[in-house]
Amino acid sequence: MVTNSVGVALLGGALCLDRIVLQVMVSRPIVICPLLGLVMGEAYSGLIIGAFIELLWINRFVIGTYIPPNDSLASVLITAGSIMAGRELGHLSRELITLAILLFLPLAILGQKVDIGIVKLNEILSARAIKDAESGNIEGISRNHIFALIKTYSIYVVFIFIFLLTGTFLLVLIYPLLSDSVITALTYAYFFIPLLGVSVALSTIEMRGTIPVFSGLFLVFILMMQIF
Repeated sequence: MVTNSVGVALLGGALCLDRIVLQVMVSRPIVICPLLGLVMGEAYSGLIIGAFIELLWINRFVIGTYIPPNDSLASVLITAGSIMAGRELGHLSRELITLAILLFLPLAILGQKVDIGIVKLNEILSARAIKDAESGNIEGISRNHIFALIKTYSIYVVFIFIFLLTGTFLLVLIYPLLSDSVITALTYAYFFIPLLGVSVALSTIEMRGTIPVFSGLFLVFILMMQIF
């Protein structure tokens, strides 16, 4: 479990950097979850998890100085945590995925706090870069830029590793102890989450058209097909 956590942390940290570097949408849940699932041999589960989280956070995006909850970190933790726990327990069930979502999703808010702290730290590097620019020190500007990337990547890797290892251990420990009534509640929650996501997507119609709604309804249809 430790070795897997290290590998996921290194890969997940690199994917999460897309939020501040290239910004080609690799860090979006609908992309990062299937990619991580594919690497871990559970591409379909990764796709379902990514669709869930994408719908839930689809109305949160960067506007001006606003820093949204870090859904990328949460996506990595939920996907990897549920898959790793499923391997330990012998089966990756819908209920286990739901439990992982409930456990890891609040960490998106903590990730937001981390991002705010990173921005404040980068202000120091920005001031240094300005001084380097005034003195014509091109190498100094490049050095500060690279250091900011390394620092952000390192923070993301440590964040993922600590919470993934701890959260997976909790999933493996708690899930077998759940009563039948709790398992039933998790089953209902599994099918309720996309409905909640559709309601969130509906609030984005005026901003992004009908694509989020179509995607949400498509996800609901897929889940209904699983039932029947």
